[in-house]
Amino acid sequence: MVSNENIKYINYNELKTFCSELFKSEGIPSEEAEIIADNLVQANLRGVDSHGVSRMPIYMKRLKLGLVNPVCKTKIEKKSVSTAVINGCNSMGAVVGYKAMNYAINEAKEKGIFFVAVNNSNHFGTAAFYAMMALEHNMIGFSTSNAPSSMAPWGGYKPFFGTNPFSFAIPADKRAPIVIDMATSVVARGKIILALKNNKKIPEGWAINKEGEVTTDPREALEGSVLPFAGPKGYSIALLIDVLCGILSGAVYGPHINSLYDNFEEPQNIGHCFAAIDISKLIDPAEFKNKVDKMIEEIKSSPKAKHVEEIYLPGEIEFNTQKERIEKGIPLTIPVIKELKYLGKSYNVNTDLFE
Repeated sequence: MVSNENIKYINYNELKTFCSELFKSEGIPSEEAEIIADNLVQANLRGVDSHGVSRMPIYMKRLKLGLVNPVCKTKIEKKSVSTAVINGCNSMGAVVGYKAMNYAINEAKEKGIFFVAVNNSNHFGTAAFYAMMALEHNMIGFSTSNAPSSMAPWGGYKPFFGTNPFSFAIPADKRAPIVIDMATSVVARGKIILALKNNKKIPEGWAINKEGEVTTDPREALEGSVLPFAGPKGYSIALLIDVLCGILSGAVYGPHINSLYDNFEEPQNIGHCFAAIDISKLIDPAEFKNKVDKMIEEIKSSPKAKHVEEIYLPGEIEFNTQKERIEKGIPLTIPVIKELKYLGKSYNVNTDLFE
């Protein structure tokens, strides 16, 4: 473990084991605990620290309060030839999402494409975690989720929509897959929460305060509203995702979703959507992946703008970050480590990895 004054680098396998042991302490079965821990640590490995192990305290708090079912039980409420609606039964979102995406993949092997809508779920982490599950099956993966209100509609200042993330994963041959993973806000709200934990300002343009004024104070931003990316375009996509995940699925949307951090009385009832497209039903997978490689190479060799050293594909920086962090460890700030150590000691889980 390498360290400096403000950051410690933690081995990802040890961190995954630590998180898994904590989840098991709250009654989550071993296999499911490993899925959730993998979901969080994968986010850190890919550099999406806002959705990584810094979420452990709130996940554990909601489990301890009985707001989330520790054992994942799902049921199919409705099914057609190429669609299904799954009730997450208020289970951990990462496990619900994992099961729903696996279901979509297995059905797509026969049907060519399959779409799953999920209701009665909880925060599911990064959308890419599920979309990327399709890659090893020569499929294109899609995942999305709605979230509690934190973003105002374009032209307003009172939060209505969540950050409503979505992801596509597209397989390649020799090149890394293309993985598009983004919130419909300028940044995920988790980045603002992480900035507050680490006592840092946020850049202008991320959020407005509750009076609708631009702010660089993360606390004011959390009391106010994050901003949609590209103005009305991000707002429009956020609306679409809330229709798919909140209305089409039978869950709830926007202001009707209970807060992960502020409501400790009721379940969230978040909605997700997942889809898998079997490439072989449309084109030979080898030909498809070869053409994707060619596209990537053409993009990478495009003329670069002034001061640009390299043109990146969506997901490429995250794959590079993952390779580096597997080797060097995951950098965690001291405030995050303090929270994790406190949790470990509270549940009698070994915290030596942080020393």
